[in-house]
Amino acid sequence: MVVAYKPPKAGAKSLLLFSLFSQHSKPVSVKQTKQAHAHIIVSGLTANTQLMAHLLCSLALSSSTPFHYSLSLYHSITHPSVFASNNMIRCFSKSHSPRHSLLLYSSMLRRTCSAQPNNHTFTFLLQACSEASALCEGAQVHAHALKHGFADFVFVRNALIHFYCSCSSIECSERVFDDNAHSRDIVTWNSMLSAFVRGGQIDNARKVFDEMPQRDVISWSTVISGYVQNGKLEEGLECFKEMRDKGMRLNEATLVSVLSASAQMGLLEHGRLVHSLVESLKLPLTVSLGTALIDMYAKCGCIEQSKHLFNNMPLRDIWTWNVMICGLASHGLAKEALEHFERLTNDGLCPANVTFIGVLGACSRAGLVSEGRHYFKLMTDKYGIQPEMEHYGCMVDLLGRAGFVDEAAEMIDKMTVPPDPVLWATLLGACKMHGSIELGEKIGNKLIQLDPTHDGHYVQLASIYAKAKKWEDVVRVRRLMAAKNTNKAAGWSLIEAQGKVHKFVAGDREHERSHEIYKMLETIVTRIAEAGYSPNVSSVLHDIGEEEKENAIKEHSERLAMAFGLLVTGDRDCIRIVKNLRVCEDCHEVSKIISKVFGREIIVRDGSRFHHFKEGKCSCLDYW
Repeated sequence: MVVAYKPPKAGAKSLLLFSLFSQHSKPVSVKQTKQAHAHIIVSGLTANTQLMAHLLCSLALSSSTPFHYSLSLYHSITHPSVFASNNMIRCFSKSHSPRHSLLLYSSMLRRTCSAQPNNHTFTFLLQACSEASALCEGAQVHAHALKHGFADFVFVRNALIHFYCSCSSIECSERVFDDNAHSRDIVTWNSMLSAFVRGGQIDNARKVFDEMPQRDVISWSTVISGYVQNGKLEEGLECFKEMRDKGMRLNEATLVSVLSASAQMGLLEHGRLVHSLVESLKLPLTVSLGTALIDMYAKCGCIEQSKHLFNNMPLRDIWTWNVMICGLASHGLAKEALEHFERLTNDGLCPANVTFIGVLGACSRAGLVSEGRHYFKLMTDKYGIQPEMEHYGCMVDLLGRAGFVDEAAEMIDKMTVPPDPVLWATLLGACKMHGSIELGEKIGNKLIQLDPTHDGHYVQLASIYAKAKKWEDVVRVRRLMAAKNTNKAAGWSLIEAQGKVHKFVAGDREHERSHEIYKMLETIVTRIAEAGYSPNVSSVLHDIGEEEKENAIKEHSERLAMAFGLLVTGDRDCIRIVKNLRVCEDCHEVSKIISKVFGREIIVRDGSRFHHFKEGKCSCLDYW
């Protein structure tokens, strides 16, 4: 907040120059400020401290403050007023040296009473401490605000809440918020709301939101982004619906958050709705909004739409490229992903660690071993990016599935960080695929020791024994699995239809149209059997009969979603399904046959990649 000053009585020229900096004028650019400064010099008005202070004010409000120029201006003022000092503090807070604000504040305290701090001084000082995450210094500024009697000013309280939040001290933010219930405005409430969201306390954020006497677009945007950031996607979308029902104005931040939720859940129709809102509001396609749209379409199975948006974006940053590369990789378009990487580097951009996750993931899904080795080496040698768990995961998956199991194991042994269970499980899957019994047994037992309650490790190990026809070991692992009371990650599948999201789990009979779904399932079983389908029950390791195994696999969540899709969509409509786990071999084969027998395109996003089923074939070419 900048204090308004009366025009100096220094003649027509000073009045004209002063009008440039009036609080009623539009923000002036740095170029305009320098032009005004030149006029001041030519007019012999450099001794006019108020004019010089207003030059500083315009620089402090600029989006790109030239710090050294601001400092030289400040030093040219013989006796800086508190107004001039406050604006210099603000310039410091936006610089690469925000802590220097505190040095300037110290010098203010040593001056005469005319330059003593006011409430705005503490607002800007706390802003500087927030930028520097200077908790200790900011606490001292808080103490000074109390000492000088400014701590109850609403602008200072808002700055304090934001400061403590920036330093991850949410309890202190809450204490400031609760100290004086009569000194709050909409910014106070939004600051506390943001503090809880930033601290991951979404339930407390919702409580503050519900208690707010009034809400603005920032309030709604903050709570929606909080839900999305904390994985409560459905709650975030419901809040967005409520926001629209109340006729609230939509801003870019809200739409980006909602697009992220739509992308993560694979809700194409909802994503398209948001895109139509962007167009109807005539919002410019900024980097953030364009990147969010590209990500949404890629994660909802519309990679061609993603490519179209990407190619027509006026501006792109490294995250736009990352989203496009990762999207192409997830759809198995490895060649295009690598081409985009080369375009990125040719445009002079420096790839980030996420970029290489997309590149290595593309190589992994397409079995491009030599390319994967090349880019992994390029990442460390040329760009100095140290491999993280995700990079190792891509490489182990690439090498393991391509049959280089020993090389994958050697890579894990040489890792600079301890491998996590997921990495070992990836290698165990490769051992199962290529019949590496001895290594698989060693890894399987290691995983069981690391996490004895995870049923997937027992299943993989038993499968390895079964493939080697070591039936006694299969029985032993099954008994061990039963004795350890293992738990299985709940598999689910989502399908968006008729304006709603429908969720299925294996054997689900809770859906309101369950009877029709199971009737359609019987139709599917009959027609695919006529097409030559024979069940592969190798993934079912329970000690039950073959018929029971066939019934169990028949009711997997994606098959129920597929049956529902056939019921409620048009004859030529694409069926889109999102599932949280990797599709099993039998369901993959069934999906291919359904696409041929029923003449439907089926797009499944599983826990690993996209599968585009059409005319009896899959885009992954059975390599997944």
